[in-house]
Amino acid sequence: MQKIAILAALVLSPFAFAAGEAQLPPNGRLAIVGDSITEQKMYSKFMETYLVACAGRRDIRVFQFGWSGETAGGFASRLENDLSVFNPTTATLCYGMNDGSYRPFEATIGKRYEDAMRSIVTKLNTVGVKNVVVGTPGAVDTKFFVRPNFGGEGAKLNAADGYNNSLAQLGGIGKKLATEFGKAFADVHQPMIDAMAKGKAALGENYDVCGGDGVHPGANGQLIMAYAFLKGLGCDGRIGEISVDMKGAATASDGHKVLTSAAGTVELESERYPFCFDGDAKSSGGTRSITAFLPFNDELNRFTLKVKNLTGEKAKVTWGAETKEFTREQLAAGVNLAAEFAATPFDGPFKNYMSAVGKKQSYETGMIKDFVTKFRNYDAEAKEAPEFGAALTTVKTYLGKKQAQLEADSRKALVAVKHTISVTQ
Repeated sequence: MQKIAILAALVLSPFAFAAGEAQLPPNGRLAIVGDSITEQKMYSKFMETYLVACAGRRDIRVFQFGWSGETAGGFASRLENDLSVFNPTTATLCYGMNDGSYRPFEATIGKRYEDAMRSIVTKLNTVGVKNVVVGTPGAVDTKFFVRPNFGGEGAKLNAADGYNNSLAQLGGIGKKLATEFGKAFADVHQPMIDAMAKGKAALGENYDVCGGDGVHPGANGQLIMAYAFLKGLGCDGRIGEISVDMKGAATASDGHKVLTSAAGTVELESERYPFCFDGDAKSSGGTRSITAFLPFNDELNRFTLKVKNLTGEKAKVTWGAETKEFTREQLAAGVNLAAEFAATPFDGPFKNYMSAVGKKQSYETGMIKDFVTKFRNYDAEAKEAPEFGAALTTVKTYLGKKQAQLEADSRKALVAVKHTISVTQ
């Protein structure tokens, strides 16, 4: 009986889904919610691109609900109205940057944040959003977040350290609430702090991780945020595994089809993409530079090549236009092509799809802020005049269909990629 109970628990567990996204069961709808950092539509774009193109979750839908300058209390007041246009099953939450009021932590700040976040999670349960990832706020840049007299006139507190301490305390409140409500948790703050320290030590203090204004990250910091939330959603990072036999046929995991193979060479057609990076190794404006200081490739982006029956001590691997050399031991254990190759055959298709996702998410911002959120101002009038209420419903329905069409159009950019991997001794 005990074995049966354990098996049942595993089967019923939300972490048992084969695709590896524990908080996104089949046909899920994900709402990415937060303040201006979310409205930048960068980490949200990275997340959607990753989930659909890399994790292969063609069954899900994604909607970005960022709002510049918003606090948790602001979203709590618009939650039922705004989410009704999408009816999500899963939500990620990223508040706290504005809730901290850009001053040293006080008990009143913590209580206000906790009350608002508690209200959000309670309301999400009420409207049927059972899968929630409670995220911490991010961080401020230790070089570029400058506030004279932080903590009051005459104070000599280091503003960045002081406010990062405040954000960490708000994150602790979020973690407590996630535990209390039985929700998933994403620590956004600490990975940003850790990667920022490593990045600045290697590239200099002027390497901004949390933005040139100290608050709004560029692509590098936004990738850290995406990393934290994708981990919170339960992504396992297995993009694909290709096995090349120097004396036989090649094999490939789901999402990758072997078209032809010979000793040491395989031609593939892949529907699942590795996450592709842009920018150079030192630029905060691209995603590539932060990968040296963040375990994104190891934990979320494993596109692995394994080679059997090598006779030499080393072999060269050619993938696309690039060739690299590895030891026999490395290739037997598995080499992560996504981490090792700066240019990949997926770069162009990946960029095209992410651009289409960006276009859709830009529409979502205007859809919510210019139209949907204002409908709540007419609730009483809509009840008194059914024809007016019907007109608002018509507009909401139209906007929802337009967003769905943009999403469908973006999926058309997802093309299967043909590529060849060659191993020579």
